[in-house]
Amino acid sequence: MKIGKILSAGLGLAISVGVLTIGGGSASAATNFQMPFPCGQVWEGQTRTNHSPANAVDLNRGADEGDAVVASASGTVTKVRNEGSTSYGRWIEISHGSGYTTRYAHLSAQRVSVGQNVSQGQTIGNVGNTGGSTGAHLHYEQLLNGTAQKIKWNGAQILYWGSKSYTSKNCGGGGTPGNPYTPEEVCGDGYKVVDQAAVTGGKVFLLYNSGNGNNCVTTIKSVSLGQETSTSAFLEVQGAARVTDSGAYGYYAGPVRKAAPGKCVKWGGQVGSSGGYTSGFEHCG
Repeated sequence: MKIGKILSAGLGLAISVGVLTIGGGSASAATNFQMPFPCGQVWEGQTRTNHSPANAVDLNRGADEGDAVVASASGTVTKVRNEGSTSYGRWIEISHGSGYTTRYAHLSAQRVSVGQNVSQGQTIGNVGNTGGSTGAHLHYEQLLNGTAQKIKWNGAQILYWGSKSYTSKNCGGGGTPGNPYTPEEVCGDGYKVVDQAAVTGGKVFLLYNSGNGNNCVTTIKSVSLGQETSTSAFLEVQGAARVTDSGAYGYYAGPVRKAAPGKCVKWGGQVGSSGGYTSGFEHCG
């Protein structure tokens, strides 16, 4: 399994690697927005006066091409577009109500469709280098009635002008609030989140390691933390037997790791007795 292809790009320049920080919430007000990356990830945000629009931010971290991009807040997808090798390239816009929208540009893959309702923290695409980009990064905007605003995550305005590291607190929407473990910690060095799915009582993560070509799945609990309750995670490479880790765990199930060169994978997991997730065969490559 590999991450999606890079197709087209958008506004903004790549920035140095780094970190971004913010936390969970709902969606209809600007103060509820969170970073567009999974909970606990660290990214660097760069703002500059010659950016278009100036209030946008470019987000980077090391080897970030293909990393999962998630919704800053719940809402409805209003635009899924491809500008080819110019402007935003592959980009997405989400409406959050009260005139607020967010834009996510230069994506390598778009994983939602127009009219789809998304929850905060749901994967909507992957970081890319499409359109007018000069290097893999995410170009991100918050708009009010179509005008770009100075960005706030978790109620705090980001730095203008310059670069600053932030840590994502986008842990709501059925994510893993309160759990001390991140999916990267569970799977190990070199693994990065490429997809995720909320389940009752937690979230299932699919990660990929570009260094060794392995996939990894872990289910991280958000309820009954520290108490041993039924939790499972599985990974199935097309044409091979499914591998599952299932048991009574306090914080997470997994990691389940497998290589899938040139293959599609099916992945999923469950917390408790209901509300599990099983993907189709996807992330092929």
